Amino acid sequence: MSLLLGVASLSACAQSPAPERANGGKGTTPATSADAPAVEAGTPDARALAAIRTINEEIKVDRIAAAPLPGFREVVVGGQVLYVSDDGRYLVQGTLYDVKDKKDLSQVGLSVVRRELLDTVPTKDRIIFAPPSPKYTVAVFTDVGCSYCRKLHQEIAEYNKQGIAVEYLAFPRMGVASEDFKKMEAVWCSQDRRKALTDAKNDRKVVAKQCKNPVRMQYEIGQRAGLTGTPMIITESGVQMPGYMPPEALRAALDKLAAEGEAGPGAAVAGGH
Repeated sequence: MSLLLGVASLSACAQSPAPERANGGKGTTPATSADAPAVEAGTPDARALAAIRTINEEIKVDRIAAAPLPGFREVVVGGQVLYVSDDGRYLVQGTLYDVKDKKDLSQVGLSVVRRELLDTVPTKDRIIFAPPSPKYTVAVFTDVGCSYCRKLHQEIAEYNKQGIAVEYLAFPRMGVASEDFKKMEAVWCSQDRRKALTDAKNDRKVVAKQCKNPVRMQYEIGQRAGLTGTPMIITESGVQMPGYMPPEALRAALDKLAAEGEAGPGAAVAGGH
């Protein structure tokens, strides 16, 4: 059974059609969640987990919780949200939208998982462009060849002027066997990562280097966070923005989320689109 198909934003570069799982070779699989959350036997959570396992025993389940939909559990799997009936018989995949409050409720649990995943990435493993006292901080999964990633980076000074700190994470969208992956390893292995990233995004040569680096791990995290295209912009509260956004538009969106109590760490999270 084919599950978890995503649709890329029109303002993002699509990832490889069949991205490799980054759980082999060099690097480490992130341990934000176990392969399955601890559940008590005989509970709706246990039945939901068992239902998922009947489809694919190797699926990594990041979260199981009560769904906003009565009679269902919400299960976050591979960056997507599924709903499994409490008896474990029915599975629903898709957006759960609250018409009254005009919110995508599917994003709530996914935002929690995104925060947990991002918390596993040390500051030293990010490439940061920040103003002296940022109002907001966003994590951005980026690729060196993606046109929208390049456009965002060309405007990095303006994002900073808008009070937005940008913390880059690596996502070579063509996969771990691609030239982009090697280029991003060279960037993260450079002494001056900020300059190397800027050079790579402008087709300037970056000396090929290999070292112990977080590129493979960050690629895996991007997949688990639900990435369907780069750049993927995530707020401190785990809300995903809809692909590339001009600096003023991103600042306006972050201001709106802040007014709704959804922009900062630990805030309540609503839809990211």
